[in-house]
Amino acid sequence: MIHNVYFWLKPDLTTEQRSTFETELMHLLEIDYLEHGFAGKPADTEKRPVTDHSFSYSLTLHFKNMQDHEFYQKDCPKHKRFVDACKTFWDRVMVYDSSPLH
Repeated sequence: MIHNVYFWLKPDLTTEQRSTFETELMHLLEIDYLEHGFAGKPADTEKRPVTDHSFSYSLTLHFKNMQDHEFYQKDCPKHKRFVDACKTFWDRVMVYDSSPLH
């Protein structure tokens, strides 16, 4: 199960607030039951009609199963800490969750 999250941060954040966001985002990659995790910014790829570079940061978490994802959403201390510390920093968040075809 893949959990993709895109963040649009407020444009008037201080350098310290952006640093806090990045630090807290990276802590999510330390969750021990993840298959894989990735945090990043928009890549400097060619501007095309199908490419969206408007977000500030992205997070991709690969969970072994739906139960791990549900635990992350409801009971994971690192996720709770991230949301509590950073929720005032963003204007918008979009989540795209995917399950395997087979």
